[in-house]
Amino acid sequence: MSTPIVELCDVSLGYNGGAVLSHVSLTIQRGEFVALTGPNGAGKTTLLRGMLRLLPVVAGRIEYGFDHLAHPPGYVPQRESLDPIFPITVFEVVLMGTYAKLSPLSRVGRRERQIAAECLGEVGLSAAGPRPYWELSGGQKQRVLIARALAAQPAVVFLDEPTAGIDSSAELMITDLLARLNRERGMTIVLVSHHVGRIGAALDALIQVDDGCAVKIPVGGDAGQEPDAPVESTA
Repeated sequence: MSTPIVELCDVSLGYNGGAVLSHVSLTIQRGEFVALTGPNGAGKTTLLRGMLRLLPVVAGRIEYGFDHLAHPPGYVPQRESLDPIFPITVFEVVLMGTYAKLSPLSRVGRRERQIAAECLGEVGLSAAGPRPYWELSGGQKQRVLIARALAAQPAVVFLDEPTAGIDSSAELMITDLLARLNRERGMTIVLVSHHVGRIGAALDALIQVDDGCAVKIPVGGDAGQEPDAPVESTA
């Protein structure tokens, strides 16, 4: 892995002109699996949002090794709340991911629907497509949001605490899925996590965020351990 996909050069990030993180310089290589760790309030989500360009830099610059229009970054928020009064299906949520590559006047067509269906299959939820999104379990909802991120055909996927608030079996399913996407598809994955836990063996590096700083630390992964394939589940 030698091609930078995101590079932060003496970057400061914060809100209303005040810096939460200062003088951050680090590089994420194409194909890496990286976890942002650190105590609550340290700035992990701030750093993630900065790399996503959802937050303007206070100082420094962030450079990208991919075309944001051709391969926009995928984003999985920690929690997505969709009003159950609005009857949106699982398939329609995933289809939203394809909008990132459509021009303003373009309409969703057969190709976009095919991509959405393939991404649902990727996360093991093909049969859930017609179901209302709001009736799924927490773990299933997170997998649907991962499928939505994949539907953008991204160069890199950013996830904010993807296993927060779900049970251990659902956590295992999601961490195995992310490890497989990284290993088999070479997808660059950057996630926020309070504890690396089960995903630790698959990681290439940690970014330790604390006391206004962020430092990247290489870790030893166990790429030889194949997780089980995703399956249809109520988890």
